[in-house]
Amino acid sequence: MSPEHPILCLDHGDARIGVAATDPVGIMAHPVETIQVKTTDVIERVAELVAQRQVKQIVLGLPLNMQGTEGPSAIKVRKFGNLLKKRLPEIPLHYCDETMTTMAAAEKLHQAGRNAKKQKTVIDQAAAVEILNNWLGYS
Repeated sequence: MSPEHPILCLDHGDARIGVAATDPVGIMAHPVETIQVKTTDVIERVAELVAQRQVKQIVLGLPLNMQGTEGPSAIKVRKFGNLLKKRLPEIPLHYCDETMTTMAAAEKLHQAGRNAKKQKTVIDQAAAVEILNNWLGYS
């Protein structure tokens, strides 16, 4: 059974959260926006995006250590996931290993002629696209 679309994906960071989504039928993932953590009520912004886009599921990138274990960053992400579940209990929440997704996104941006280091908001969105593609089995 294929997943219900659209799906929203979040690449959680301390300063920014990259957001990506699938189209309504799940043909491809695309960047949506970057949420600035310090100036935005992140949970409410995600709830707005879920409502606007009629999101059916959320995928949250889980930063695992290279050994596949969960460290302090994964604990932060799971706490954030718990807040999302409380605010959006009707929306299924899935975790996806985000190991190496930022590096993969930076490489793709570099190949496209873009400087990822100078475009932090773009890299966060591109990493969210990578996470979502991984979760969907597209990459």
